[in-house]
Amino acid sequence: MVELLEVFGNDLTVVNAARVSFAKESNAMTLADEKLIAYLAKHNHTSPFFHPQIRFRIKMPIFVAREWYRHTIGFARNEVSRRYVSDTPECWIPTPDHLRQKDPKVKQGSKDEAVPNAVEIAHYIHTHIEGTVSLYEHLLEQGVAPEVARCILPQGMYTEFIETASLAAYARLYKLRFAPDAQREIQDFAKQVGDILEEYFPISWKALTSGKE
Repeated sequence: MVELLEVFGNDLTVVNAARVSFAKESNAMTLADEKLIAYLAKHNHTSPFFHPQIRFRIKMPIFVAREWYRHTIGFARNEVSRRYVSDTPECWIPTPDHLRQKDPKVKQGSKDEAVPNAVEIAHYIHTHIEGTVSLYEHLLEQGVAPEVARCILPQGMYTEFIETASLAAYARLYKLRFAPDAQREIQDFAKQVGDILEEYFPISWKALTSGKE
């Protein structure tokens, strides 16, 4: 889940952050403004792209979130804490198609093809996760504190957080996490963010993510 909460600014925000250097201001986007945005992106003049801010509510599996959280510059996050929350965890359970084979040609990554016994393995994973969640709930019933009981929960458990970042920060995240060599599961989230930001910042987003004028 990627839910847009708030947007501050637009393409004109970027333009006027750049034009203030010459004590100038644009009141409406022009072709010259579009060319300016393309120039700024092409030559890595990134500071104007830090002025627009976007806030999302995001829900993703922990193993994906820990990769997402590697992006820190320009980001602020607050996450649901299992120290305080003890409701039944929701977990991402892979389907047979998700159980891709390891690619021996790369240190990390996977092939497009699933392992031969994917259906059997998917069933085993489903059973294992259900048992883990049941054990977690049993620990709580026995009076174990949530901050301790959470230690057994799988990395496939969904976590939820509110995240605020600049347009520049999201563009950098998108280019890395929607790249062909990124894990497929994180690509899905990067694409959702990209689709949303392309709608609100069509000129800037294209310039930042394509590198074309």
